[in-house]
Amino acid sequence: MSDRAAHILDEVRKYHQDSKDDRGFVPGVTEIWPSGAVLDDEDRAAVVEAALNLRIAAGRSARKFESVFARRMERRKAHLTNSGSSANLLAVTALTSPQLGDRRLVPGDEVITVAAGFPTTVNPILQNGLVPVFVDIDLRTYNTTAERIEKAIGPRTRAIMVAHALGNPFEVAEVAQLAEDHGLLLIEDNCDAVGSTYQGQLTGTFGDLATVSFYPAHHLTMGEGGCVLTSNLALARIVESLRDWGRDCWCEPGESDTCRKRFGYQMGTLPAGYDHKYIFSHVGYNLKTTDLQAALGLSQLDKLDEFGAARRRNWRRLHRGLADVPWLLLPEPTPGSDPSWFGFVITVNPEAPFQRAELVDFLENRKIGTRRLFAGNLTRHPAYLGREYRVSGELPNSDIVTEHTFWVGVYPGLTEEMIDYVIASITEFVGAHR
Repeated sequence: MSDRAAHILDEVRKYHQDSKDDRGFVPGVTEIWPSGAVLDDEDRAAVVEAALNLRIAAGRSARKFESVFARRMERRKAHLTNSGSSANLLAVTALTSPQLGDRRLVPGDEVITVAAGFPTTVNPILQNGLVPVFVDIDLRTYNTTAERIEKAIGPRTRAIMVAHALGNPFEVAEVAQLAEDHGLLLIEDNCDAVGSTYQGQLTGTFGDLATVSFYPAHHLTMGEGGCVLTSNLALARIVESLRDWGRDCWCEPGESDTCRKRFGYQMGTLPAGYDHKYIFSHVGYNLKTTDLQAALGLSQLDKLDEFGAARRRNWRRLHRGLADVPWLLLPEPTPGSDPSWFGFVITVNPEAPFQRAELVDFLENRKIGTRRLFAGNLTRHPAYLGREYRVSGELPNSDIVTEHTFWVGVYPGLTEEMIDYVIASITEFVGAHR
């Protein structure tokens, strides 16, 4: 790094410190966001350094992040994408690759998933002509169970794709065993759960594939971005091809002959010697990220343990503070898990003398941000009317979530004072309705 660049970055760090809002927390005035990015001077400097070097496409930082993140997540391969939603699309689409032979998913095959979740866990199933099989969840953990998934397996079931709800792991070891016993493929949507463990093992390490999001709400941020993780090298190669236009070549940007036989291939009905950089083995996309985003991700990655500790600490403080408040169903970690929480979810008892909407309005008027448990019951949304899917059993708890559930934040940007104000506000509201 030149002296001039070093001076610029020092000034960027000073600018960050000088621009910090030091007014402190003012109850009812200061916004308490349910989620958000926590960015420091090193994050700002990392982005500026990448910009100074004009690393505007995926390059050095992206490759380094993929390597470091794969090791951190205990997977052999990581492929960065432009979003967590794209990561989910790539993961499902990879399972339809002709290169998988008899294990390939084909239109009409079923994929078991959860009705109460975020739509981009389900959308790639439909986008690939597959059939979602919706199962219900448990209240308190807000996850489905291995028992429900086993009951949903039918003659056309070929895969399972489930998210760890709000950072709380589902029974992923048991589900992975089910998948192995029945010859099914498993995708873990780990977008909300980076750093969570189940039976002492990181989530995202049980399935054939796992996905991560780096949207500002999540555990690490690149602004936008996502990642597909796997230890299956064949699947990793398919994911890379699909992400990079569907091309067969694996040369990094700026490289031309990594395999040493760029003009030595004959594939499809192409003439022998056709340029491997322009041979396409999949119907793919361009879903890559940029080096600016990856540079931010590398800076954020250094703080992952700190962020996870803050999320757990804030969640525990909320749980203790609200434990004796009536009419509220509080969340619980899945037995055997240590969640790195994404949010603190609350269900208002349907028999309560107040409605969820009333409590939410009260909190929002106090500048306490709330969110729904994403889509609630997805089958009730207009996007899925007329779509082909199957429901295993019934979805009563998904409907309860749709009507009665919301969550508040636990992200690392929240202070103890903010958490205590949330507790006091909820307690005051419920107390006024006794």
